[in-house]
Amino acid sequence: MGYAQLVIGPAGSGKSTYCSSLSQHCETIGRSINIVNLDPAAENFNYPVAMDIRELISLEDVMEELGLGPNGGLIYCMDITVFYQSEAVIISSMARPSFITLYEILYSLNYHMHLEENLDEWLTEELDNYLDDDYLVFDCPGQIELFSHVPVLKNFVEHLKRKNFNVCVVYLLDSQFITDVTKFISGCMASLSAMVQLELPHVNILSKMDLVRNKRDIENYLNPEPQTLLAELNQRMAPQFGKLNKSLIELVDQYSMVSFFPLDLRKESSIQYILSQIDMSIQYGEDADVKIKDFDPEDD
Repeated sequence: MGYAQLVIGPAGSGKSTYCSSLSQHCETIGRSINIVNLDPAAENFNYPVAMDIRELISLEDVMEELGLGPNGGLIYCMDITVFYQSEAVIISSMARPSFITLYEILYSLNYHMHLEENLDEWLTEELDNYLDDDYLVFDCPGQIELFSHVPVLKNFVEHLKRKNFNVCVVYLLDSQFITDVTKFISGCMASLSAMVQLELPHVNILSKMDLVRNKRDIENYLNPEPQTLLAELNQRMAPQFGKLNKSLIELVDQYSMVSFFPLDLRKESSIQYILSQIDMSIQYGEDADVKIKDFDPEDD
């Protein structure tokens, strides 16, 4: 059985930095992990790349060939990394807000099918190299659509499960974004959206704690009381939003989304604690055989 982290979060939340620090930490403690780049727009890496989606497709190629912008091109790049059930789904996935001609549809469909022909072999061969007790960390793009409502990552996760991987979502939220209760609730809603969409164990992290000047303000949101959140939310918003505020707090509380782990990359203990929480969620090492050292009987 293999193990995997799916590292997601808004753009600029520190996903690649987390992957780099995790790689260095595991190298220090003598533990083997493999970092996988799932961002077709990535250029530079501070960690060794075990698998790279750019071997299959790159954002620059898609933007040039299909005339898409950065966001549309990235969504398209991720779409072609999963399996589709019909040509109708393929065409609808490539539709964009502007008018699209029949020529563009057929050209895009042919381009898509060419890539899909190589997908099964590429992805299967790569994953087959990492099976028994191997640990993969997938560094994902920061477009929120990919883990909120577009089924790209969900289909990707299903493929990992079929390959017998235990998968955990690591959701990063920039701690510097959490400056008041409204932004905290917004971050919780985005994380909850990913949880509902992906249906996987979640470990939520407040990243960049080493850059926070006043840590007391952040600590108030690490494990806050629902009633305290509701009171602060009612103070900042108009009275007509009272029922909505109550519903939001109840939703967050029911899904235990008020639990975040702070991550300070300057401290090895902080990285190790986060890693232990993730390991528990995917049951890493629980199926390992107990190793007993043989001792020679002592001479009387």
